[in-house]
Amino acid sequence: MKRLFLNLLVALLVAASLSSCGYNSGVEKQEKVDAQWGQVQNVYQLRADKVKSLVATVKGAANFEKSTLEAVVNARAKATSVNISPDKLDEASLAKFQAAQQGLSSALGRLMVVVEKYPDLKSNQNFLELQAEIVSIENKIGVERMRFNEAVQDFNTHIKTFPNNMFAGMFGFEKKGYFKAEETSQKAPDIQF
Repeated sequence: MKRLFLNLLVALLVAASLSSCGYNSGVEKQEKVDAQWGQVQNVYQLRADKVKSLVATVKGAANFEKSTLEAVVNARAKATSVNISPDKLDEASLAKFQAAQQGLSSALGRLMVVVEKYPDLKSNQNFLELQAEIVSIENKIGVERMRFNEAVQDFNTHIKTFPNNMFAGMFGFEKKGYFKAEETSQKAPDIQF
């Protein structure tokens, strides 16, 4: 019995030394996920900063609908208040973060619809530039979220494959969550002319 235990221990040590336990590559992949999460947050912060400028520009327009501006300001405040540590990138935390960001996206959409009623504002050069920047930032958000999901997929695959899966939990590597599409995005928009 003692000999069997010793043989098993030697076999595990050999396997661990041949695979390096996956520890170093696990650390590299986790750091990539963390760095990519930082980039996602960076782009969302950029959007929040531009929204602040957009609201200030729109406030300058006479007779603009106050309730719409308040909705955008409140959504921006909520979106910037939800922060996630890279250590807590699980499904529930990402869903909470994503819900706050979706609230800001919705409020911005309503703002752009209301803006259509104000020809002076639509021709304001500052407003047009900010509007174009926000569209560009929204595209960047999509790209950074995709890159984050790719990094998460690489990390999750690494910790689930053999022999890394034997040591992942022991070294504190846990599955990371993905950004997911909003449930409402599964339905095609109804476009009428």
